[in-house]
Order: sequence, then C-alpha cells, then structure tokens
Amino acid sequence: MRSARYVVKRMSVLAAPLVLSACATYHAKPLPQSPDWSSAKRLTLPVRQLQVPALKPHPFNAAKGLDMTDVVTLAVVNNPDLKAQRAQAGVAAAQLLVAGLLPNPQISVSFLHPTGGPPPIGNGYSLGLTEDLTALISRGAKRASARAHAKQVNMNILWQEWQVAQRARQLYIRARSEASLDTLLVTQQKLYAANYRREQKALGQGNLTLSTTSADLVLLVNANTQLRQLQRQHNSTWHALDALLDLQPDTKPRLAGPVGPVPFSQAQFKLAVARLPKRRPDLIALQAGYQSQEASVREAILKQFPTLSIGPSGGTDTGKVTTIGIGANLSLPLFNQNQGQIAVARATRAVLRQTYQARLDQAVNQAHKTWREIQIMQRQLQQLEDRLPALKQTTDAAQRAFAHGNMSAGTFINLRSSLLSKQVEAIRLKASLAQTQAALETLLGMTIDTRGATSNRDKS
Repeated sequence: MRSARYVVKRMSVLAAPLVLSACATYHAKPLPQSPDWSSAKRLTLPVRQLQVPALKPHPFNAAKGLDMTDVVTLAVVNNPDLKAQRAQAGVAAAQLLVAGLLPNPQISVSFLHPTGGPPPIGNGYSLGLTEDLTALISRGAKRASARAHAKQVNMNILWQEWQVAQRARQLYIRARSEASLDTLLVTQQKLYAANYRREQKALGQGNLTLSTTSADLVLLVNANTQLRQLQRQHNSTWHALDALLDLQPDTKPRLAGPVGPVPFSQAQFKLAVARLPKRRPDLIALQAGYQSQEASVREAILKQFPTLSIGPSGGTDTGKVTTIGIGANLSLPLFNQNQGQIAVARATRAVLRQTYQARLDQAVNQAHKTWREIQIMQRQLQQLEDRLPALKQTTDAAQRAFAHGNMSAGTFINLRSSLLSKQVEAIRLKASLAQTQAALETLLGMTIDTRGATSNRDKS
C-alpha cells in the first residue's frame, strides 16, 4: 500500500511542473479608441517590414515628393486592411503548430477498497499509461496539409497586397492627371469668363445681339460645371489615397516622378502569360490549397485503418497480488472505414481543381483583353498627339491675329476651346492608358515595382 501511494505521489510531483510550464497566461488587450494615422511630417518607409518580391532598392524622401514606387510601397506597408490580413498568417502558423502536435498520453488510475472477504485483504490500485498510435500514422499527411494551407494564406495575403498596390498606382495616376486637368479647365473657364464680360459690355453698347451672348453664357456655365465636378472628384481621389496610405485626412503629400509605368513589348507579354501560373500570387495560393487538399485526402485514407492505443499498466488487487503488463485498445472497422470523410475529401479536391482551372482561364482571358485595350489606346493617343502640334500652332497664330484685331472673338474662342478640349482628352487618355498598363502588370503577376519608371524621378 505504501508503494502505491509513493508512486502516485511521485507521479504527481513530476507531472505538476510539466503541466504548469506548458500553460498559457491571459493578458487583456483592449481595443484602440482613436485612429492610428500617419502624417506628412512623420511619413517614413519601414523597409524592414517590407516583403515585396523583386522590389528594387529605392531611395525615399517625402520632402522631395512621392513618386509611384513610394506611394505603392507606403500603401503595402501602412494600409490598415492589409495589417488585418497579415494577422491571418499568424492563425495559419498556429494551425501548423497544432498539426504537428501529438495527442497527450492518457493516465488511468483506479482505487479498490475491499468491504469483506477472506484474509489477507487490503486496498488495491491500478495505474495505466496509453498513447494513441494512430495519430503517428496520419501525422505526416496532416502536417503537409497544414504547411500547404499556411502557404495558401501567405499567397492570398500577397495577392491582397498586389491589389492594394494596384489601387495605389491608379490613385496616384488619377491624382496627377486631375491636377493637370485642373490647370486646363481653369484656363478654359477664365477664357470663357473674359469673353463673356467682353460681350456683356458690347451688348450694353448695342454692338452685339442677346442670342450671341446667351450662347457664350452657356459655354461659361458648362465650363464652371466641369471645373466643379473635377474639384469634387479630385477631393475624393485625395481622400481615397490618404485612406489607402493610412494618412490623416487632407494630408495631400506632394507627388512627383513619371505618371505611368514603363510599357513592355509583345514578346514580354507572351512570356509573362506563359509564366502566369508561377507568378500570380492568387494562382499560387490556389495551387497551395489544392496541395493541402491532396494531403487531406491522403490523411483521410490513412485514417481508415483501425485506431490503436497502447501502453503499460500495473497495480495490485485486494488480495495483495502485484501485477505489471501492457494493454492495447483496437477499434474494429466493421461499419465505418472513414468512407464518408474520404468521399468528402476527394469531392473537395475535385472542386478545387476546377476552381483553379477556371481562375487560370479567366486570368489569361483578362490579360489578353487588357493587352488589346492598351494597343487601341496607344493608337488613339498617338493619333491625338500627332494632331495637337498643328492645332496649337493654328491657335497661337489666331491669338496673335485676335490681339491685333484681325480675327473675331468668336472664331478665336472656338479655336482655343478646340485646343483645350483636345488637350483635356489627351490627359484623360494618358491617365487611362497608364492605369490599364498598371492593371495589366497585376494581371500578369508582374512585380509591383514600377519596373524602372522612376529612373527619371524628378521629371513630370
């Protein structure tokens, strides 16, 4: 009897520190009560936090203005939604840890106290230690599934980063083009306003008809409407960019550098399409998800074998007979050989395969569609830019003739308006082309770096 109490006591003494050392402790972490914004004065680029594949070293100086690479990098690092997405990587890492853990061994203890019978009698006890060996069989497949799932989570986060980078580039391009449009529309509004004041004076002197001044008033009103719409749109663009960069509202950091990414050739496009499955993070994530499910199918098949737990046991009965031995528990797979889980795992694998094929087909189709749109816009822009010099030359000559009284105000205003209209069209078309080129790079799984577009940093 003393030996039994001694064994139980020793086991308790040894087990207690092990159990307590593995226990986690609770620490409260309250929610924030205020926005976590940056400001232009303390705008920094934490390079050590940045994990962007193939992003070339790039100097950062907010005081000199942010170019496209600066804006993209800050968006990827500071965007609050991405910070929340990156927390999912911690969940996947924890799941990988769980997949590698073996089930705890189980200790069974029983105590018997006799209430009667022939002597010699005494208290009896039994001790048993068992371990589930089935977990060892499926552990490798389970860990492989968890590793692939962790990769899938990381690739999905990377794809979200690329989406944010794409959005940052579009907002950067839009902000720069809207600034240029504002200059032209203000010039146009001042031109119409000056002409209308001149016509109002002539009308008062009886040298002009009301129908003429009314038509020019409509032009002035339309110019004012276009300018107000652009100002509202520009305000929306800046607030969207500030939010994407996690900056205080109305920060409006100075933007510099080239507006659009560097275009690439048709050979580069074909090569990028061929390498699409190995470059786009969302496709790589689906591949990892399929690999994870492959491992899950293997795990389900391994679990069709009978569960087996084995371990030593010992004790003494009430007749003071001491025993020691080994025991095993084996389930009989008579009614359930894990067929249900195997069927579900295989069906899920089939769904993932078709999902990947559909995404790949869609990605290639979108890439070709976007590439075609770029070719169309490039031709349209080239045609427009070919006509602009002649139109500007004609307008300059008309302005000189108007200044010397050799041309009517209406004719000059029409020429000047036509030039401004084509210049506005060119700016919008350039912005649309640059945004489409940036979208194509994302569709092709290209790096979010601007591919050398910042080599002429200070040119606008």
